[in-house]
Amino acid sequence: EYKGGGTVLQVKQAARMNFKTLRQSLQDPQFTTSDYGKIDRERQLLLGFQALDSFSAQLNGYPRATHEEDHHMILELAQGFNKEIITEDGKIINKPTVDEVDAALMRNLSRVSRAELAPIASVIGSITAQEVMKGVTGKFTPINQHFVFDASEALPDEELSAEEMQGDGGRYDSQILCFGKTVHEKLTNLKYFLVGAGAIGCEVLKNWAMMGVGCGPTGLVHVTDMDTIEKSNLNRQFLFRPSDINKLKSTTAGEKVTDMNPGFKVKTYETRVGSDTEHIFGDDFFDNLHGVCNALDNVQARTYMDQRCVYMQKPLLESGTLGTKGNVQVVIPHLTESYSSSRDPPEKAIPICTLKNFPNAIEHTIQWARDDFEGVFKQAVEDAASYVADEEKFFQTLTSQPTTAKGTVSSVSETIGDARPKNWNDCIAWGRKRFEQLFSNSIKQLLFNFPLDMKTTHGEPFWAGAKRPPTPLEFSPEVPYHMDFVVAAATLRATNLGISIPESGASAKPETIVASFRVESFQPQSGVRISVTEEEEKSAGGGGDDGDDAAIRSMMRSLPAVAKVKDIALSPIEFDKDDEVHMDYVTACSNLRAASYQIKLADKHNTRFIAGKIIPAIATTTSMVCGLTAIELYKLVQNKPVEAYKNGFVNLALPFFGFSEPVLAETRKHKEHVWNLWSRIDVDGQAMTLQGFLDHFQEKYKLEVTMISCGVAMIYSMFSSKETIATRLTMTMADLATNVAKIEVPEGQRYLMFEVCSNDEEGEEVDAPSVRLRVN
Repeated sequence: EYKGGGTVLQVKQAARMNFKTLRQSLQDPQFTTSDYGKIDRERQLLLGFQALDSFSAQLNGYPRATHEEDHHMILELAQGFNKEIITEDGKIINKPTVDEVDAALMRNLSRVSRAELAPIASVIGSITAQEVMKGVTGKFTPINQHFVFDASEALPDEELSAEEMQGDGGRYDSQILCFGKTVHEKLTNLKYFLVGAGAIGCEVLKNWAMMGVGCGPTGLVHVTDMDTIEKSNLNRQFLFRPSDINKLKSTTAGEKVTDMNPGFKVKTYETRVGSDTEHIFGDDFFDNLHGVCNALDNVQARTYMDQRCVYMQKPLLESGTLGTKGNVQVVIPHLTESYSSSRDPPEKAIPICTLKNFPNAIEHTIQWARDDFEGVFKQAVEDAASYVADEEKFFQTLTSQPTTAKGTVSSVSETIGDARPKNWNDCIAWGRKRFEQLFSNSIKQLLFNFPLDMKTTHGEPFWAGAKRPPTPLEFSPEVPYHMDFVVAAATLRATNLGISIPESGASAKPETIVASFRVESFQPQSGVRISVTEEEEKSAGGGGDDGDDAAIRSMMRSLPAVAKVKDIALSPIEFDKDDEVHMDYVTACSNLRAASYQIKLADKHNTRFIAGKIIPAIATTTSMVCGLTAIELYKLVQNKPVEAYKNGFVNLALPFFGFSEPVLAETRKHKEHVWNLWSRIDVDGQAMTLQGFLDHFQEKYKLEVTMISCGVAMIYSMFSSKETIATRLTMTMADLATNVAKIEVPEGQRYLMFEVCSNDEEGEEVDAPSVRLRVN
C-alpha cells in the first residue's frame, strides 16, 4: 500500500505517423502551413512547382525570365495538372485542386525560377536538413506531407524591364534577375551595423557577403563583438575553426567573409554597445547608417539597441534562437512597435533555500556547484588578496558590508590561515576534508534539524513534495566522482596558492594520500539555523550584532599577520566552461550532491551546458532565422508598405511556422497632431532659454508645460519656488542640462533629450513626445 514519497517521471511515448504516396498526396494535398495569410496560395504553388518540374524535364532547364512563351507554357502546364484525368478502366489518376489557376502567380514563379538566392537557400536548406535529421534519429515531428515557403511579397511591386533584369555574368545575376539592378545597387551601397558576431552574426555576415551588402562604392558593414572565440562555439558558429580559438569574434568573422567575397567591405570593433560606449557609437555614427541588425544573446543589449534605433529613427532587424525555436522581428521607423514594446516575462530564479538545502532537480545541484566554485576559488581568494594588499582598506570594505563580514573573514582565514595547504599532499587532504564537509557533515546537520519523521505545523510530513530527504555520503575511492572531486578540488586550491602540481607518477597517488587521511568525527550541533523559506533566508541575512566596527576588528584578529602571508602567490580562478579541470570539479560536486538527494546525475557534457549557461543553438534554426532576416532586408531596401513585412515565429521540432504582419505602433492624438513611440519634437535650441522652450510649446501645440526632466533630474516644475523658476527661465536649456541635471554632452553627441509633462487648454494631461534639442 502506497503511503507517501517517491518521484514521478514523465516519459514521452513514440508516435507513429503514416504518409500518403506522392501520387496520392498530389491528388488530395495536405500542407504544413507556414503563413495563414497565404493559405489559399498553397495549392496554387504546388501546381506551379509541378509545372516547373515538367518544364525542366521536357526542355532540360527552367523558364527564361524575359521569354513570354516560357511563362505561357508554365501556365498551360499548371492548368493541365489541375484537370481531372481518368484512365480507360475508370481509375482517377489526377484531380483538380483549385477552381482556377492564378495566371499572375504562375508568371511570377516562372520569371524567377532560375534564380538562386542565399537567403532562400538558408531557409529551405535549414528546414530540409532538420527533416533529414528527423528521419535519421526519429526525434521531433516531421512535416506532414507538403510544405510551401512563399516570400513573393519581397519581389518588386512593378514589372521589371528586360534591361533591369539583365545581369553581367557575375555572382549577383540571380539577385538582379529577381529584384533588378536598382535594388541590387541599393543593397551594395548599404551602411549597416551588425551587433554581435556569434552564431546568428556569422550566418548574417555570410548571407550579406553572398548578397553583396556593403560591397558598393559607398557601402560598409560595421560589426562589433567584444567576445573571443571559445571551443564550445565551433559547433554552431561555422565561420570559426579550431585555429581561431581565443581570437576576437568580430575580427575573425570579418576576415572569413572577406575571403568568401573579396568585395565585401567590413569594419570591425571589439566594443560592447551601451551608454558607456556612445563616444564610439554616437549620433554621428548612427546618422550615417541605413539600419541595424541585432545578433545578440541578452535582453539588456537588445533593449539598448532598440532604444538607440528609436532615438535615431533607424530600422532594426531583430532575431533570436533557442534550440529548434526561432523568431524574427522587423522594426520600421514611424510604423511598427519596437522590440521593447513587448517583453517576455523574466526567467524565474531558483530560490536560495532550494539551492542551499532542498534541491530536487539537477539544475539546482549544478547551480549550487557553480556558486561553490565561485565562492571558494574566486571570491575568497580575491578577498584574501585584498586583505594582504591593504589591511585598512579591507576593514573599510567589511564595515560597508556588515551582514557578510563574518563569512568573508572566515573564508579569508581558511584560504591563507595557518591550516592552509602548504604542498600538493596538503591540497589532496584539503579536498578530502572538503568532501566530508559538503556531502556528509552538512547533510547530517540538516537531518538533525529536520528529522525524517518530522511533521509541519499542519501535521503534514516535512519531507514531502519537492523536499527530498538527503543521505550523507560515505567516501570511497571506487565510487564514481568521489576521487574526481578530491583531485579537482586539490588542483584548483594548488593553483589558488601557487603550489606546484606534480605530473602523473611524480608523487604518491592521490588514492594513497587519501587513504592516510583521518576523518574527524562529526556531531550535529543544536541551535544551528537552517532556512526553509525565502522569507527566513532573507531575515537570516538581515543583519545582527556582528556589524559594528569593534566586532569586525575583533574578527580580523583571527586572520594571520599580513607579514606572514604576503609572499603567498594568490591567484583567483575565474570559472571557464571550456577548462576541463573546472568542469571536473563542477560535474563531480553537482553529481555528488545529486546522489545525496536521489536526483538523476548529469554527465560532463550536460553539466557544461547548464553551468556555462550555453544558449541552445543549432545550425538549422540559426540558418533559417538569418535567411528570414535577409528577406526582410530586401523589403526594407525597397521601402515596402508595412503589410509586406513579416515577423516570424518558428519551431522546427513541432514543426510550427507562423508569419504575421508587424504590429503597428500605438498612436495618440492631440488636436491635429498624431504621435506614436517614434514621434519626437525636434528643437534647434543651442541658444533657446527655458522661457523660449515653454513659449514654443504654448504657441505651436497649445500645451502648458508643467514639468521638464533631463536624464533623472527635474530641471523645471511649475510647483518650484518663484525664485528658482525666475532664475532658470533665463538659462538656456543646454545650461540647465549641464548645471542642474549634471549631464555632460560628449563629443559626437549633437542632441539632448528632454521629457515633458503638459496640460491642454482644459487642464487635461497630454502625453507629449520626447523633445530632442540640438546643442552641437
